[in-house]
Amino acid sequence: MNISNNSAQQPDLKYAVIIPARYKSSRFPGKPLVEICGKPMIQHVWQLCCEAVGADKVYIATDDNKIAVAVKDFGGQTIITSDTCLTGTDRLAEANQQLDCDFIINVQGDEPLINPNDIRSVIDEYIRNPGQVINAMCKINSQEEFESLNIPKVVCDKKGSLLYMSRSGVPLSKDGQFHFAYKQVCIYAFSKEHLESFYAATEKTPLEQVEDIEILRFLEEGVKVKMVEVEQGSLAVDIPSDVDKIVKKMLLL
Repeated sequence: MNISNNSAQQPDLKYAVIIPARYKSSRFPGKPLVEICGKPMIQHVWQLCCEAVGADKVYIATDDNKIAVAVKDFGGQTIITSDTCLTGTDRLAEANQQLDCDFIINVQGDEPLINPNDIRSVIDEYIRNPGQVINAMCKINSQEEFESLNIPKVVCDKKGSLLYMSRSGVPLSKDGQFHFAYKQVCIYAFSKEHLESFYAATEKTPLEQVEDIEILRFLEEGVKVKMVEVEQGSLAVDIPSDVDKIVKKMLLL
């Protein structure tokens, strides 16, 4: 990937929020349609994205008819993509071939408590730095999250550029103690050009493959990723047991 950044302010850039959703998740098949407090999870995410930017800018990209039908039932917009996408980012790239936006905001479909303000923060950061890959993060305050292999941990430099992301607990002290850490919040901003370059790859890069973290493809290709710190509180549904945590938190809101 060799894509130049344009630092000029561009307030009129065309964008959309896309939620990639596939039915055949290896760790949790049918995850987007799991019922949470009377609604499919994907509907919760969609509603919060609509709150952030308006329903006209929100799309769900899927290759599955069951998901497409569910989205139609609750009034969302669907973009049908192929079933050969390597990652959710590849699915975004396919979707943008239809939308032709200047940049795309990716919100993962497994974070039904995502904060609309965090989505807007990533959009604002991209508009200030057009052409740069943006990703959100927040602090980790528990040993459980730090040790969880389902949660990518973020290490960045003093200016907020991503140095590495890993499922392992990092940074770790010499004596194996957790002192501080950040986790990835799955809100991203990608330019049209970065999506096209990402999609052109026919296979995952080595670190991306091992860690199963697609943002690493950009680092491996020499593309800078700017991390934006957002509020704590987002919880992802990675495995079935995470649903109970989400329900308990929703009942407290």
